Amino acid sequence: MRILIIGGTAFVGRYIALAAIDAGHDVTLFHRGKTGPGLFPEAEHLTGDRDEDLAALAAGQWDATVDVCAYFPRQVRSLAAALGGRGGQYVFISSVSAYSPAVPPDYDESAPLAEVTDPDATQVTNENYGGLKVACEQASAEAFGPGTTIIRPTYVIGPHDHSYRFTWWVDRIARGGTVLAPGDPDDPIQVIDARDQGAFVVSLLERSVTGTFHTVSPPPPFGFGQMLEAIAAEVAPPGTELTWVGSDFLLAQDVDGTALPLWAGGESDAANMSTANPAAAYAAGLTPRPLRATVADIRAADREPGSGRPGIGLPPQREAELLARWAAADRG
Repeated sequence: MRILIIGGTAFVGRYIALAAIDAGHDVTLFHRGKTGPGLFPEAEHLTGDRDEDLAALAAGQWDATVDVCAYFPRQVRSLAAALGGRGGQYVFISSVSAYSPAVPPDYDESAPLAEVTDPDATQVTNENYGGLKVACEQASAEAFGPGTTIIRPTYVIGPHDHSYRFTWWVDRIARGGTVLAPGDPDDPIQVIDARDQGAFVVSLLERSVTGTFHTVSPPPPFGFGQMLEAIAAEVAPPGTELTWVGSDFLLAQDVDGTALPLWAGGESDAANMSTANPAAAYAAGLTPRPLRATVADIRAADREPGSGRPGIGLPPQREAELLARWAAADRG
């Protein structure tokens, strides 16, 4: 197959590209040219900016197009116009954030979607992100037809994850000691290894499977505590202890989901969004690897553990202060 990937060099797209190349497909990557030298020499690289310059897509024919980096519906429409019907089956990487925060537990792909309040927004915020994803999905169906495939992942994890959200927990627990764990161990959470999602997307294209799929793991119920315990089982040194600190206390201390990545920050009205039912994706071939395997690969990746991303995670001194205050409040 001839597969065009819009993006394909950072993280989510990187592993879709890798899966496609490993399967022997002819891959074209359209990106801004900021990737490191030598990445995917087997692929054709087209340079441009989807917001300003799509001229590199003026020629060429593909069996499928995978779009991993559309955040605004205008980007979907301009891509469709540039391809002019030469892009084949279109796959849009969306998000479970496209759902209404009021979804029920164990919801499927027919659950109510988020409200689209500003489809012409020029910036993405926490408030409009979900609605913009919905608007992009709608624009995808309008521009590329009813055969569009929609992929709705939860938190995507694995080596080369530049968001550093899950990776921060791997590095923190690997340091050992007393680890501040936020909220309640039963607070729902779901993740997906980018490599498993990449293999799934390519397999859908190979079989011309269309539809909407949750790429999430594991099936609910699965809690934050189970996630941290899986990380600890793989990387924690002896004596590591998880100390659960209440959400109300953390919020009163001005702690949020940036300081403690993946924590919902007390947003109980949106908790069910991390309980997506993956039955449709599993039936279509999604096969997530064990979480501990992902943790081991992240830890073994060629990077400096703990180097992370500025602003993500609690600094050690701040964590110690919060744990001391929590212990004093608990004794009181």
